Amino acid sequence: MIPLQAVLFWAFGTGATFAVSAARQLQHWRRFTGTAPGGLLKWRAGSRAANPYLCLTALFAGVLMAPTGLFLLWQNPSWATMHAADAHDGVWAGFVLLYAGGVVVGALIGFLLAQALCLMGMAYWAFLLAVGAHFLLFGTLVHGWDGSGYRRFLSTGRPELAGWPRDSVINNALEFLTSGTFLALLVLGAAVLGTLLLAEVGWLVEGWALPGADAARRVPRMLAVTVAAAGVYGLPLLGAVLASVLVRALGWGPGLGLFAVGAWLALLPRRTPVRWLYGLVGLPDRHWRTLEDEERHAVGTAA
Repeated sequence: MIPLQAVLFWAFGTGATFAVSAARQLQHWRRFTGTAPGGLLKWRAGSRAANPYLCLTALFAGVLMAPTGLFLLWQNPSWATMHAADAHDGVWAGFVLLYAGGVVVGALIGFLLAQALCLMGMAYWAFLLAVGAHFLLFGTLVHGWDGSGYRRFLSTGRPELAGWPRDSVINNALEFLTSGTFLALLVLGAAVLGTLLLAEVGWLVEGWALPGADAARRVPRMLAVTVAAAGVYGLPLLGAVLASVLVRALGWGPGLGLFAVGAWLALLPRRTPVRWLYGLVGLPDRHWRTLEDEERHAVGTAA
């Protein structure tokens, strides 16, 4: 349900976000329970492929994300390609294959990379992986490759895109909001985004129920969910708008350079508002093997 040029970023970001939402469960899933004869670690879980969160991510991508996108690509190929194609004849069959397979593969790669970071005690970097992917998604929709990203997104066809200079932004947006394409987005989005948010919030709440996990959460659950959503979705959207403004004002090189410096200062130093907000949510900030100590501490406190 996202135009072709942005769908792989969305898929990758969704997979990474799923892994971050289930970070504590993934750590618990892969942690070891002792040492077997010969010094080998005894894993709590069996095959990595049996990971239920990975399977659910693949199921979500294959059953909801890819089919809804293919439906919109068939219904309105011009909008689904951001008007790079005008009709079905202009859509190369490989693009359809890319949409169908790329969504699933992209979501799985995003999940596996973020999961690896979580297991190494680098869950904040997994969070940044999700933020970066969503920034590229929103950057494509807001600015695009030629500065007309939002116009292409809010136009149902090439004639509507060409009519932007002759009408106000509000009128063009209202025309899109009353179109059949938007109605399809609304219906399909309710299913896709509703399921996505239910999974992410549900996995966060499930993670807080693990031993020692809820002690790391510093704010009420509803506020923690709001902060997490703002970090994964609101922050990249704000960044995409800011980057677009800088590029329009200064040009591609200086604009992106200035934005990169600002993003580095906001995200990477040890003491930043973003890191502070991340710490409020109660996501892991250490290596998965320390869960043994957390569980012993929780049991001792209960006793």
